[in-house]
Amino acid sequence: MRVNLRSRVTLWLGRTYLARIQKRGIGPGTISLLPDDLLMPLRRDGLDPVPELTARQAEEPVSKVPLPFGMDAWVVTGHAAVKAVLGSTDGFSNDFTHLAGNAGVEEEQHPGGLGFSDPPVHTRLRRILTPEFTMRRLRRLAPRIDAIVAERLDAMEAASGPVDLVEAFALPIPSLTICELLGVPYEDRHDFQQLAMERFDLFGGATAPLGVMSASLSYFRDVVKKQRENPGDGLLGMIVKEHGDSVGDDELAGLADGVLTGGFETTASMLALGSLVLLQDPDAFARIAHDEAAAATFVEEALRYLTVVQLAFPRFAREDVEIAGVRIPKGDMVLCSLSGANRDAAFASDDGRVDPHRKASGHLAFGYGIHRCIGAELARMELRAAFPALVRRFPEMRLAVPAEELAFRKLSIVYGVESLPVHLRG
Repeated sequence: MRVNLRSRVTLWLGRTYLARIQKRGIGPGTISLLPDDLLMPLRRDGLDPVPELTARQAEEPVSKVPLPFGMDAWVVTGHAAVKAVLGSTDGFSNDFTHLAGNAGVEEEQHPGGLGFSDPPVHTRLRRILTPEFTMRRLRRLAPRIDAIVAERLDAMEAASGPVDLVEAFALPIPSLTICELLGVPYEDRHDFQQLAMERFDLFGGATAPLGVMSASLSYFRDVVKKQRENPGDGLLGMIVKEHGDSVGDDELAGLADGVLTGGFETTASMLALGSLVLLQDPDAFARIAHDEAAAATFVEEALRYLTVVQLAFPRFAREDVEIAGVRIPKGDMVLCSLSGANRDAAFASDDGRVDPHRKASGHLAFGYGIHRCIGAELARMELRAAFPALVRRFPEMRLAVPAEELAFRKLSIVYGVESLPVHLRG
């Protein structure tokens, strides 16, 4: 019998998370105690970085922020400086044990996967996953992605009254695509959506996303067990077939969880916010409808402009390191603002707008270096399929509420809009 993931979350929070925060004297409001300078990269003014981030970027692209649990953090906002940090595996570590040792996080909460590991572990895991994300393998998903998009548009067209593009369009497309990629049951997709969104919402407390990770990993261990017994044609089944027991259950569950999280909420946010940009830019709306090249250009510029993943995975200085003329001591944590870097005037001056003609090469929306998002091409496939299909099907689509009434996510690593109600017809 399938165990409901939402029940797993409740169980874990009840038995583990709450017990630990009570023991430590940390309440769910702990996030409010973090320095404003540290939270600043997680805030936005509509689609734009907050003015404080832009000012900090111009004055001090690498700035120090003392943390309440006895260590120092550095916020990096300049494009060149962010690229330097992300590209330096000798200077910086992603290893989760730094969080366990310095930030009061328990070692057993290690989520596994690529984002919190260093070479040679990272190298080995990425080598296992890379074949599944080559364009040759991904092309087999293209017809299914087109079908998923068409199915969602059909459902929207059959609806009466305003339609919420977040619920009806942005969430189901990547959810179903990831289910297809991994080979997990479709009936779990609603639970997946909840888990992935909760992971990036910091209002539950600074460590609440780790609780959601635990629930998700527990589920994937069950999936892995079934794939061991009867491997399918999805990513998990293919890894079991090709690598057997050389990839442990926990490793495989961590990889699957990373693919789900990295490929679901990020793409869903891009689909919703990109649709909002199109609704506010008639020129871009018209250009991408029947022009593949224009659609591809728009996708890259929207990735740069929106940069829904606001912060990269935390890095820790292996030794004293100098970035943009600033010395970062060994052991300090470094947080790279991807949204700030992609709006850096030294990289791309945009006057706070999307330029549908700009060829936005060099953006850091997918990160940089060895930890660059392994699913970048899959995300591009979904965006390039979904946006043109949406505007072709509903050429008279318009917002159903004033833009200033839209509610955006607050203090979230992955930025997004809560709902996007639209009228599909004039």
